[in-house]
Amino acid sequence: MAIPSFVDRATLLAVAGKGGDGCASVRREKFKPLGGPDGGNGGRGGSVILRVDPQLTTLVDFHRLSVRKATSGQAGKGDDQNGANGDDIVLAVPDGTVVSDAESGEVLADLTGAGAEVIAAAGGRGGLGNTALASSARKAPGFALLGEAGEERKITLELKVVADIGLVGFPSAGKSSLIAAISRARPKIADYPFTTLVPNLGVVVAGDTTYTVADVPGLIPGASQGKGLGFDFLRHIERCRALVHVIDCATYEPGRDPVTDLDVIEGELKAHGGLEDRPRMVVLNKVDVPDGAELAEMVRPDIEARGLPVFEVSAKSGQGLNALKFAMAEIVAHTRKEAPEPEAARIVIRPNPVDTGGKDFTIARQGDGEGGFLWRVKGEKPTRWVAQTNFSNQEAVGYLSDRLNRLGVEDELLAMGAQAGDSVAVGGQDAVIFEFAPQVQSGAELLSRRGEDQRLDHERPSATRRREEDREYHEARDAYGVVGRDPEGRSWRARLAEEQAGEQTDEF
Repeated sequence: MAIPSFVDRATLLAVAGKGGDGCASVRREKFKPLGGPDGGNGGRGGSVILRVDPQLTTLVDFHRLSVRKATSGQAGKGDDQNGANGDDIVLAVPDGTVVSDAESGEVLADLTGAGAEVIAAAGGRGGLGNTALASSARKAPGFALLGEAGEERKITLELKVVADIGLVGFPSAGKSSLIAAISRARPKIADYPFTTLVPNLGVVVAGDTTYTVADVPGLIPGASQGKGLGFDFLRHIERCRALVHVIDCATYEPGRDPVTDLDVIEGELKAHGGLEDRPRMVVLNKVDVPDGAELAEMVRPDIEARGLPVFEVSAKSGQGLNALKFAMAEIVAHTRKEAPEPEAARIVIRPNPVDTGGKDFTIARQGDGEGGFLWRVKGEKPTRWVAQTNFSNQEAVGYLSDRLNRLGVEDELLAMGAQAGDSVAVGGQDAVIFEFAPQVQSGAELLSRRGEDQRLDHERPSATRRREEDREYHEARDAYGVVGRDPEGRSWRARLAEEQAGEQTDEF
């Protein structure tokens, strides 16, 4: 199937990179065994960013490739080396792109203006190494935290053309011919309805004013309710500074006349909403046709009585086009002057806070009590902590237990009637289930007391051996006076061994 050159609506799956895992390492130097933790932190995962590029006019790139993934952060290393951050992916989108969540429909950002950007999917944070986890209570952690997964979000991109002037009217009213006559745009032109299926943009120069004109595909009665392609067409005129009605004065369709056409299109614009404050002009097109010129002269007073400026033009012969160009330029210059100065602001997504009653977690009881209850602990912090925990490391599990206890999870479970042996599920969809054992030190405490490392509290074998040798040396020196080698070259250890062997022989 052929891929269209113009796409104004696309769906994108943005997958951010995972954060790198932290490193659990111990510094090793000569004469300094167990020199302290030196594991670095993991790098941040790359984010997927949408940024406005004024040179683009279509979303066709996302139609061809609808999945974009950022790279993950690297894991930390020993010697306090942090992992490298993942590379962000910056995706260029046209000016006027509306970004919304594909599942909820919530509008995330409305990108207008060169350089405007939004983070579609944020990269995961890197895990902390054991250097960052060390404290006065836990001097040498034997574990590190895992990196967090990056966001994965399905978003909808919708393009709303940004133009100064929007041409509206019935199909085959001559809008494409008009924009081709006043600019260098070359849209497809034919004599059948809905020749134009996508908006066409043209740049018009009138004196010192340069402005853009959008040829919006034809509207029909019921367009505001979605008849024809009404929804797709009407959104492209929402950002236009002014609207120009292009009315066909040479149509042969029964029941149509310029005033009726104007009323129908105005009714659809009103039903769509949000366009009441836009300046309007009326262009009576195709006056090069004899009947068209006479009809234009007849209806012009009625239209001018509504306070609308009227221009009689012919896109084919060029009649009246120069006056129309300068009139549109005057409206554009006036609206630009009255418009407030745009503020260059960085668009940031701020998720709505979750109401948990002032707590960082919620607990719900499930089950009928036969065989014990299942207690579900949910919350942003517990879910994130579970994802950061390496459950193959008992000390890391103990650290998770410490964090949950400091948060007040154990006290809340006891207050709600949890009994020892009940199952406790912590986290969201990938919850981890524990057996509730209140006041029992676990995980890190299997090595020593909670938050400590018994390797620092017990003497190492090498230190014990050296201390024993030092004791023997001083005892020999006290016994022989001088500790060294005798004239025969024997050391004090050899003489001591001979004396001990002789004493054992005398006993027998």
